Amino acid sequence: MTKVQLNAVRKQFGGFVAIENIDLEIASGELVALLGPSGCGKTTTLRMIAGLERPSGGAILFDDQDVSEQPVQDRNVGMVFQRYALFPHMTVEKNVAFGLSVRGTPRAEIADRLEEMLDVVQLGQFRHRFPAQLSGGQMQRVAIARTLITKPSVLMMDEPLANLDTKLRGEMRRFIRDLQQRFGITTIFVTHDQVEAMELADRVAVIFDGHLAQYDAPDRLYRQPANLDVADFMGATNIVPAAMKADDLAETGVGAIRVAPRPGFGAGENVQVMLRSEAIDLMITQPTQGGVPGKVVARDFFGASVNYTVDCGAHRITVTEQARRLVEVDTPVWLDIDPDRVWLLAS
Repeated sequence: MTKVQLNAVRKQFGGFVAIENIDLEIASGELVALLGPSGCGKTTTLRMIAGLERPSGGAILFDDQDVSEQPVQDRNVGMVFQRYALFPHMTVEKNVAFGLSVRGTPRAEIADRLEEMLDVVQLGQFRHRFPAQLSGGQMQRVAIARTLITKPSVLMMDEPLANLDTKLRGEMRRFIRDLQQRFGITTIFVTHDQVEAMELADRVAVIFDGHLAQYDAPDRLYRQPANLDVADFMGATNIVPAAMKADDLAETGVGAIRVAPRPGFGAGENVQVMLRSEAIDLMITQPTQGGVPGKVVARDFFGASVNYTVDCGAHRITVTEQARRLVEVDTPVWLDIDPDRVWLLAS
């Protein structure tokens, strides 16, 4: 297992700065996702860690040793690409064993490690098939096995699930997470999919325009985004402007909302209040602690859950519930909001 550190790493292509002074520390055995929209610099960051790109400034360290100038072949990293990069003329077993073969590993050792790896990725029965005879998920498993069989110190994955359908992506996320925990290998995973990052990663680095916006555990990133940009990217559905009347009271366009006090957001401050749709209780009768009155103006049914759009006057608020009941459109309702589930953001 290897600890990876980025100290003030930057990358410039001509006059374009792709990465600006990113600091990142990835613990040994940790799975970290680099998350952001297309063109934000996450793949460039991954390529610099792998040694495929040289940083324009700063340092990249493996276990406190500066590897910034080391070529990729000296870093003992493994890369899994989005398009699998399998050899179409080779069978599954030859694809998986390829890395060991070119390194001159003894045949007996190759045979032992091949059997172990095919068993790990559950592809033993497909060993004599060619890539064209495999499903997308099976091809991805071959690509992962081919990388892991060489025992890399750091595993890197660049959008590896982008070409799979929704159901298969869910299955492969669980497979990758189980595999990573089994081997305990430090893993860096690039994705633009928020759900993928939160389900897979121990920590998530959100990158916008070459800058690190937030580096945090998935639950904190989702519930306590650092700023409005992160909140919007992570899918915050309800953000309303407010004025702080007291340390625990925000006056919004839908009325006064009790909030948990947060340093730097005292009385007199103009703020943005984030209300997660699933953190609001939809009530038919007024709750004892007040609540926000409104009327259901739309309902979207998704099977296990249902989204309600509630007109509260100055704003429309989205509420997500499990589909144990269905509230009709035009029904007067109250929104019961727990202060501890409200998050304040700077305007």
